[in-house]
Amino acid sequence: MVIQDSDYKVVIGDSALKVLSQASPEVRNQAEAEAQEEISGYLRPKYNVQSIFSTTGRDRNPQILMYMCDIALYHMVASLPNKMGFEIRETRYKRAIEWLTGVQAGKVMPNLPLAGNSDTPGASGGEFVYHSQQKLRHNW
Repeated sequence: MVIQDSDYKVVIGDSALKVLSQASPEVRNQAEAEAQEEISGYLRPKYNVQSIFSTTGRDRNPQILMYMCDIALYHMVASLPNKMGFEIRETRYKRAIEWLTGVQAGKVMPNLPLAGNSDTPGASGGEFVYHSQQKLRHNW
């Protein structure tokens, strides 16, 4: 998923983005790639991450996009001197991880394509039920 400058406006002001933009484009690209992989790690067991991150324009999931911006900004702030604005980035990063953990646990159900609906090798996306046998009672 390609993040445009306008996508960041949801989570950061223009002036703060200009400060962060002073980092090299390589740092920004690396931070965005790390954010995408971090999100994929949470979503991969159940959702088709290839489909999620290949969408463009208005078809992109706005919540995934917002959290990807938050996580990328968190990683970019770490590369700045004195880690300017680190507190707010850390708070938003933790909120993103809490949401992703909720999705992974099945407590949050985002509108995303399931992995079972793809031809992705190794992606099951299915649920399973397990149980044990009844307890044996040996009363002699």
